Formats: sequence, C-alpha cells, structure tokens
Amino acid sequence: MYKLELIQQYRAVMASKLDPKRYEHTLGVSFVAASLAMAHGYDVSDAQMAGLLHDCAKHFPENVLIAKCQKHGIVLNEDQLRAPSVVHAIYGAYLAEHKYGISDRDVINAIRYHTTGRAGMSKLEKIVYIADYIEPTRAAASLLPEARALAFKDLDLCMYRILSDTVEYLNKKGVFIDRDTLWAHDYFKELLSK
Repeated sequence: MYKLELIQQYRAVMASKLDPKRYEHTLGVSFVAASLAMAHGYDVSDAQMAGLLHDCAKHFPENVLIAKCQKHGIVLNEDQLRAPSVVHAIYGAYLAEHKYGISDRDVINAIRYHTTGRAGMSKLEKIVYIADYIEPTRAAASLLPEARALAFKDLDLCMYRILSDTVEYLNKKGVFIDRDTLWAHDYFKELLSK
C-alpha cells in the first residue's frame, strides 16, 4: 500500500520526464487502474502506483532502452528484440524497482507485462493492462466501447477481447507479435472455454 504523498511525488517526477501527451495518458491509466481496483476488490494505491509508473521508461528511444537493458544485465529474448516496442515495459519494471524503490513484485510485474500480457496474469497485471488500453485519451481502437464496459464486469473476458483485437490488428499490419502476447491470448481463450 502506497501513501498519497509518494504517489504525488511520483506524479511530479513523471510530469518532468514524459512529454505532455504521454503524461496525460499516464494519469489516465493511473486513474482507471484505481477505479478498476475499486470495482474488483484490489488495493487502490497499488493499482494507482502501477498505473503511474507503467510508462516510466517510455521517454527513451528503443535503441537506448536496449542498451540500458544490456548495461544492467537485463537479458532480452529474440522476440523482444524483434518487437522492441515492448522493451520500455521491461526496463520500466527495472526502474520501478531500482530507481523508484518499488518492492512489491505484483506492482513490478504489472509494469513489466502491461504491453504484452502473459499467461496466468495476476489481478493487478490485468487491471493495468486493461487500464492502459481503455483510459480516457485512447480513441483509436474499435473495441474501446465494449472493452470499457467489460472492464468493470469481467477482467478475464475483457483481457481475452483486448488480446484478440490486438493479435488481429498486428497480424493485419504484418507486425511481429511477442510470444507473451500469443501465450496470453491462448491462456485467456482456454480459461474462458472452461
């Protein structure tokens, strides 16, 4: 559980590091994550903190993120190197722990997997992943109205619908898809079929 003073302090830090549009998105994710935590019986301050720090490494270019991972001994697999847009989440989790002093493994993992998802996600991981997709400044995805309604009713079904939409979109674009995303999609599909 994080105190309001620390959350406010990190809001100011994120405001100084992120461009205004990214900062606005970050505040939206933090707010929606807190709202989803209230709706689904999870600690609100943990969700708020994870949402606030989810893009804490997003201001670095992809080549710099890869170099920073190498410098700190963070091993990136072939998928992550082929889809470097996911690396900000990996390095962001490292920063959350080593720069911002976050010790809660669930908060760190929520930051780590907010881009790809993964099989067997915790409630907080699902909350942050979904909040990143549905927060108020998002407007492009055709699934948004459905996802925004589902998010407050059924996290697993919402995850499956978002992952399905994401996989379909990336396939249409001919973009490489990280295996964590594919495994997450298959996991939620199987979970919901039971």
